[in-house]
Amino acid sequence: MAGYRRQLYRDDAVVLRVQKLGESDRIITLLTRRHGRLRAVARGVRRTTSKFGARLEPFGHVDLQLAGDPKGELGSSLHTVSQVEGIDLYGKRFLGDYPRYTAASAIAETAERLTPVEREPSLRLFQLTLGALRALADGEHATTLVLDAYLLRGMALAGWAPALTACAVCGTPGRHRAFSVPAGGAVCPDCRPPGAAHPAPATIDLMSALTVGDWRVADATENGVRRECSGLVAAHLQWHLERALRSLPLVDRGGLPSAPGARRSSDGGMVAPAGAVLPPDRASQDVSREKTE
Repeated sequence: MAGYRRQLYRDDAVVLRVQKLGESDRIITLLTRRHGRLRAVARGVRRTTSKFGARLEPFGHVDLQLAGDPKGELGSSLHTVSQVEGIDLYGKRFLGDYPRYTAASAIAETAERLTPVEREPSLRLFQLTLGALRALADGEHATTLVLDAYLLRGMALAGWAPALTACAVCGTPGRHRAFSVPAGGAVCPDCRPPGAAHPAPATIDLMSALTVGDWRVADATENGVRRECSGLVAAHLQWHLERALRSLPLVDRGGLPSAPGARRSSDGGMVAPAGAVLPPDRASQDVSREKTE
């Protein structure tokens, strides 16, 4: 538009992703406090002489001055970073720590997928994402617990929270033993579809604890319960996203099988690892099969 001058505005943001642009620039995907998710060009940040290249690495909490229309109504959809100050660069604490790095990558990818519309404010998701990265950096809780708590609360913000205290189909209150991803969570015996999982009661208790932030209960759980919880949470999320998360199968779950590649069960079938990409109710079937081994 002739005569249009890009306005400057400030916001703080979490850096979700970086992409190379040309020989020395990068496109930075940001989740901002007041303007939602947006993309901005950081010029010259790949040069060794760049003054703020190190501040625009993934997982950092930064304060930015951006050039562009905050509403996206004028000019290019790509904004330009003109100034940046680091508030807390959490990514530096993850260097050399593969479990935390992969968990942070899954958090950042999920945040991007839960904000499909650019420049649509999402303050609660911003606060949730920032809190999850801070929790990973502090290391007070197990990495997988922080990740699963983030995924459960992120789904709650999106309206996809799994039913845990009542039947997902008929609403009958109570702690039901069956869990079906397509049905939306725990289901009563009358509504249980074929192939529904039968997770341990402690697994449902863990999912409830992570949803409300009861870390006393969550920290006391065993690895087997955490793995079962992770499988259900990952399957539930990817069912609603209708696409797999690329980073989720790479999450290191502290000695538990979580990398791509399934193991063979005693009945000759394949049991997928937690976080793997599964068809609709395959995750429920795998969890159920493991309970009988």
